Formats: sequence, C-alpha cells, structure tokens
Amino acid sequence: MSKAPDSDKAENGGPSTVEQYLVKDPERFALNMARMIEQAGKAASAWAEPREKGEVRDHVAEPVVDMVKTFSKLSEYWLADPQRAMEAQTRLFAGYMTVWANAIQKVSPNAEAPEDAIKPERGDKRFQDPEWGRNAFFDFLKQAYLVTSRWAADLVDHAEGLDEHTRHKASFYVKQVSNAIAPSNFILTNPELFRETVASNGENLVRGMKMLAEDIAAGRGDLKLRQADYAPFEIGKNIATTPGKVIGRSDVAEIIQYDPATETVLRRPLLVCPPWINKYYILDLNPQKSFIRWAIEQGHTVFVISWINPDERHGAKGWEAYIREGLQYGLDMVEKATGEKEVNAIGYCVGGTLLAAALALLAQEGDHRIKSATFFTTQVDFTYAGDLKVFVDEDQVAAVERSMSEKGYLEGTKMATAFNMLRSGDLIWPYVINNYMRGKDPLPFDLLYWNADSTRMAAANHSFYLRNCYLENNLSRGTMELAGRTVSLADITIPVYNLATKEDHIAPALSVFLGSQFFGGDVEYVMAGSGHIAGVVNPPAAHKYQYWTGAKPVGDFNTWFAGAHEHSGSWWTHWQHWIENQDNVHIPARKPGKRMKTLGDAPGTYVKVRV
Repeated sequence: MSKAPDSDKAENGGPSTVEQYLVKDPERFALNMARMIEQAGKAASAWAEPREKGEVRDHVAEPVVDMVKTFSKLSEYWLADPQRAMEAQTRLFAGYMTVWANAIQKVSPNAEAPEDAIKPERGDKRFQDPEWGRNAFFDFLKQAYLVTSRWAADLVDHAEGLDEHTRHKASFYVKQVSNAIAPSNFILTNPELFRETVASNGENLVRGMKMLAEDIAAGRGDLKLRQADYAPFEIGKNIATTPGKVIGRSDVAEIIQYDPATETVLRRPLLVCPPWINKYYILDLNPQKSFIRWAIEQGHTVFVISWINPDERHGAKGWEAYIREGLQYGLDMVEKATGEKEVNAIGYCVGGTLLAAALALLAQEGDHRIKSATFFTTQVDFTYAGDLKVFVDEDQVAAVERSMSEKGYLEGTKMATAFNMLRSGDLIWPYVINNYMRGKDPLPFDLLYWNADSTRMAAANHSFYLRNCYLENNLSRGTMELAGRTVSLADITIPVYNLATKEDHIAPALSVFLGSQFFGGDVEYVMAGSGHIAGVVNPPAAHKYQYWTGAKPVGDFNTWFAGAHEHSGSWWTHWQHWIENQDNVHIPARKPGKRMKTLGDAPGTYVKVRV
C-alpha cells in the first residue's frame, strides 16, 4: 500500500499529519492483536509456572518497601512546612502552564513557533524523532515529562536535612521512576513506535511478545533482558581465545597460564585477579581488545584466576576461602610453573578489593611473593562508593542474606539487574523498546554478551563483601578480620599502580583516589577517560580516550585533577613503563606445561558454566 503524500512530507521534515498514525488494514491489525495476546499469554505462563512449582520466590516487596520509605522521608521534608510545599507545587504548576501555553501557540494558525519550556539533557537519545518537536501532542507529552522529572530531581537536591545515604537513594529511585515512565517507553506516546505499529499492522508487537516470552523462559521465570544477539559468540571459539593452558584447579578457581608471544619475557610473572561478579574474559574479549594478549606481547608471562560460577556447594566459601583457594593458590601455581617467588599482581574491581585485603593479610603472615600491585577501578575505601551503595543498608543487606540462605547463593540475574539499573537509561529501556515493542533482534556485541553472562554470588562471600566493605567500610578503617587477624592496608608497602576511570559509576574516581591514601607504600594514581569497562579495556591501537597523571594522591581530589597532566590515548603503555621500572630483567620465554602437568586448554571449564 502506497503512503499518503502528506505522510511522505511529514517524514521528510514537513508538517506533522494524522495520516501516518491511522491503521490502514483493520482486519490484519485485529488479527495481529489477537496473536500478540496469545504470545503475551505464553509470557505470563513462563512467568507463572516456576512460581507455581515453587522454583522461584519473589522478593519484590523488599525493594519496593525501601523505595516507599525513602520517598516518605523526602515527602516529610517538603510537607512539614506548608510554605515550602506551596513553593514546590507552584514551581511545578508554573512549568505546566508554560508547556500548556506553548502547546496552544503551536496549534494556533500563523503563530510563531514558541521556544521549548524545557529541553532534554545533552546526549538524551529518547526524543530525537522529529515528531517530538513537530507534532503538538507529542511535544506536549515530552515537555510535560521533562518538567515533571526535572522538578522531582530538584526536590531531592534541595531537601535539606536528609542524611547523605537517604538523599543518594532518593536520587537513584527518582531516576529509576523517571526513566520508567518516559513517554518514549510506550506505543501510544512514542511517535516512532506508533508509526511502526501502524505501518506493520501490529506485527512488531507480535514479534515483541514472542521475544518477551522467550526471555522470561530463559530467565526461568525472571526476565533475562536480551541486550545483544548472543548466538554468534562461543567462549573459546571467537571470544576468550588467547591460547594457554589450565595449570591448576581448586574448589573456587582455575588458574590459566598463557602461551608466550615473545622470545624473552620479564622475569616476574603477572597474576591477574579478576572480579567474580561477571567473568574474567572482559580482559580477553577478542584479539583486538584483549588486555591479556597485549600484556603477553609486551613480554609478560600471564596467569589469570578464572573463578567458579558457584552453586549451593560453595555457600560457606567466604573471603578467606577465596584468598586461600583462589589468590594464594594462584601464587602457588605460578611458583610451581615458573620457579619464581616474585610476582606482579593485578586486581580488577572487587577482585582488586580482595587482592588488597589478601596483601594486608599475607604481609602479616610473612608471604611476600607479590612485589607490585596494580588495581583497576578498585575501591578499598567505600566512603564515596558509587550507586551500588544505594542497595546497601542494614535492612537491604539482611534481606539479601535471607534470600541467599535458601540456596546458598545469590542468583546471577539479581546482580545483573542491579548493574543494569545503575544505567537503566542505557542498559534497560532502549532494549525493552527495541525488543518487545519494535520486535527487533538486538545486534551482536561481544561486550554485551559478556555483560549477560551472569555469575552467582556465594552466600558467605557476598555477605562478607556487603557488610565489611559497603556497609561498615572495615578495610580502610583497619578493622576487617580475616583468618583470625585484623588486617591493615598500611601493611601493604609494595609499589601500587591505582587506576581509576573518570566516568565510573561503580568505583568513582574520587573513591579510588581516597583509597590510595591508606596504603603504606608509594602509590601511582592514574585516571583514565570513560567508565568502569571502556576506560580499562582501551587498547593503544584504538587511539581512544585519554588518561591523567599527576602528583601523589593526597589531599583534595579536585586539586590533584587541576594539576594533573592529560595524555591522549590508552594508559596501557604508561602502566607497562611503570612495571618495567619495578623490575626489567628478562629471561627466556616460559611455555605452559614445561614444569608441570596441564589440565586442558584455556579458557578452561569454570568460565563456561552459565546460569
């Protein structure tokens, strides 16, 4: 069926028309609505069946109760003073009146187009379709939404007397609600979705509901949001492909030694301790992005800890177990494979927090094999922790512990959802729209494949982390207890390379900077551009971003940054020079299996266990 001339004009920049929003084939549209309802029934069944069998228990009430409590405290401040409440209401009403006046002017014949009462923030991709500004109805929805969400955010910012944690939670919850109710998320209030639905006679909704049912089934009763086309990827085939061997396997970790790529290597081997939240191959996505492959090419003998994806057998494994059976076991395997007692170590995110705690413990125990430590976006002090701190107070931690006690672990989907919520505007709602409303398959993307490859959290491990780090900040306070000892970061006197990233929402640069001041030795603090992942996984060949170096990380962070030197490109080469300055002795390259029996090819078996 050909388009109406007015519709062509609208799509090419002319005036908006009603024609493009009218159903052209009512019979076909009605048939597709029936098919959509059928698929929606399958989605409902996929959600209900595991609950009827007792395989899934919902804990929705607990986060909702926390949000209600937080908003109640916010409301209490504004309603406690009638004048203050009236002023807040007046600001909102004034914004609506401006939007209303603009809407009337926009539909008036021969009237000059008014200036928007409010504009989307820079980088907001939700309102890019021309109809958001050209069509009076959609323009009114957009501006009313922006006025409301901006007003709600201001209520949090100007609520005096709220403690910092409550303010942080209120700001986070307001952002989540604002992102959820955006008119761009609904068929009838998003011009692009509306047009696509009409143009396809609703076939997009049939495909979308089918995908929704599949994703709920894949999540075994919970929605496992599809962020990429995962089919093209297979671990060991086209992702995590750097060649090597598994040289050790404990109850919580496999130790991988990689093949050399140079004739000589640095004498000190390199042991990488990645986070157990997600999997280690973020550092080995593909040959172009792989930090592991790049480090090998620079002459490192690289060993990596590949953590188990825990199940009920690992429920009692706490931090001491992860240190003994993971990090310290890794050091034993490195020594056995190379004969070396001096090692460079890297810890990434929570893997770095574990490394720091282990170093403090091992210093007291007299194990000094690690001679330098590098931390990627690692927090050891949690005073200024990122948005994950929203989920951590006594009530919420207790609720998580109750949930974990049922199986001995936290479901991987729970952590994945929490991380996605930190950037819901980028990691949730665009995919909800693309998948379930437009009915389109997402594109293949290795980073999002990794992001969706969830890991469970062993109960004892996760509880220790939440309480000792986020809740009580025991590591930097010098009150963390491990193996019957009270550990102190001041006992870590080896050289430290401490990498932060400028836009990190998990381990903010300020938090990493403050943590630098607790170590007992020299600290090289470096801040890279971009965020928690892209700022770390930034190979030199990409010529992306930048990094800053400066004075010792003491005093005020803003003062340090003002005096820091900016360098273009990747921090990787800067780190390599730092490592070589610690010990630049080279020896003939080492091959896995020369001194000990191997257990199979990299990437091993633990990394392939999915949830």
